[in-house]
Amino acid sequence: MANDPSGNLYEKVVRQPPGAEAGALPPPRISASVVLWRHLEGGGPEDVEVYWVKRAETLAFMGGWHAFPGGGMSRSDAGLPVSGEPQLAADAPPAAGLPDSLRDLDEPGPDLLPGLAACALRELFEETGILLSIPAVDPEDLPELRRALLAGERTFAEIVKTLGVKLEASPLVYAGRWVTPPFAPVRFDNRFFLLEWPPEAPAQPSVHEGELEHGSWILPAEAREAWRRGDVLAAPPILHILEVLSQDGPTRGLGRLRDPAETNLGPLRRVEMRPGVAMFPLLTHTLPPAATTNAYLLGTRDCVLVDPGASSERELDRLEQALAAARERLGRKVTAIWLTHHHPDHVGGVERLRASLGVPVLAHPLTAERLAGRGIKVDGELQDGQRIVLGGDYAVLVIHTPGHARGHLCFLEEDQRSLLCGDMVSGVSMIVVDPPEGDMDDYLGSLARLAALRPETLFPGHGPVIKNAAAKLREYVDHRLWREERILEAWNAGLRDPAAMLPTVYDDVPPQAWPLAQRQILAHLDRLRRQERIG
Repeated sequence: MANDPSGNLYEKVVRQPPGAEAGALPPPRISASVVLWRHLEGGGPEDVEVYWVKRAETLAFMGGWHAFPGGGMSRSDAGLPVSGEPQLAADAPPAAGLPDSLRDLDEPGPDLLPGLAACALRELFEETGILLSIPAVDPEDLPELRRALLAGERTFAEIVKTLGVKLEASPLVYAGRWVTPPFAPVRFDNRFFLLEWPPEAPAQPSVHEGELEHGSWILPAEAREAWRRGDVLAAPPILHILEVLSQDGPTRGLGRLRDPAETNLGPLRRVEMRPGVAMFPLLTHTLPPAATTNAYLLGTRDCVLVDPGASSERELDRLEQALAAARERLGRKVTAIWLTHHHPDHVGGVERLRASLGVPVLAHPLTAERLAGRGIKVDGELQDGQRIVLGGDYAVLVIHTPGHARGHLCFLEEDQRSLLCGDMVSGVSMIVVDPPEGDMDDYLGSLARLAALRPETLFPGHGPVIKNAAAKLREYVDHRLWREERILEAWNAGLRDPAAMLPTVYDDVPPQAWPLAQRQILAHLDRLRRQERIG
């Protein structure tokens, strides 16, 4: 890719060529999770507690989120000795309307691959210390074995062989299959299993700090309420399981768990990490490794649709069906389309959605100016500091955040401090500041301003939702300043040509990304000249 001295290289990268297909998706990784549950003392058959864990804040994937014990299948799992099989439905219902591309709805059955039950039982032991085996192992022997496993001193296969046992899969009860929607480079094809674990069992679950920070028994309804208040983050499968167990319990609710079609909005999964912020990741021609752009339905009654970036008819068909389902089932009606900025992977579906929904398109005046040149009309303006109340009680603050684009906007939901941040932050790819449209001073200032607003959760244009929002924004500032110091060192060492700086300044970035990295160097050099740190 040749460098473009006039700028706008980034826009050329994300502009979909005529007839081109949107990006491809990596296959999901096979995984399994175990939902430990127990009857509540003195309660009815549906009154139960579940054991959930909090993932470590430092983890790159879903750090700080709450989940059930589980993880990806390893190559060695298929070789582990297993007795029995998980309990399955007599005839698992098919999942209707399975997409032929994104596969973000479930497969038509459990499809328990060899090693899957062993994966679930291995992860259960690693994360909670509970080992299901025949014959049973003395609980007093388990802590040292688990310590050696977590310390890397012994493998799980070695432990099973030394004990002379088989893993016992028959107590596991199949409870549904979920595929991670395509908003992340790390996706899982996960099977959930229920496992009753009474209080009088000789071994009880516990968490060792490392990949996990905390584990506890909790009423499913209390866990759902903690999510609703904004105290915890949890993915849609976790929220669905909690909801079903709180309403129907593990026996009567098993059919709902095994066929979670009720969570779908048309052909798309309902991905709502915070109340009133529904995400629809759609295939777009965008900056790799991202393959999708997140459109958002913001609000709980009268709503706005943010950044319908897909341009393919197939993706827009799916989005329109999902929005129709959200209106019919959830009472969420789109009243306007809001744009974070003008880049093609954020506005590809604007004209079609404006027509099909019959709603106005709103954006910053500078975005309107850029889109007018491409024949896309903006019907109204969104200005910095504007406070808009959707549906009478859902307040959103508009924030002008130039840097990546001159007219870039972010939207802060004021109650739970959810920040729709467009291309200020990405959960999967780099943020490009490409002069003259991009300005590094503006970008760093916008990041600092957003951090000062104390957001709780970031909803980026690309990639998964990000917890600890203010810390992530400060991390972005620190990283850019670190990169700037490397550029200054290269300058002081006599390098003046940005292309010549690349091997030392961006030695941590693959060469295929260097043309865009070179634009970052230019943006930093412009900033250093304004500061009079270079001539």
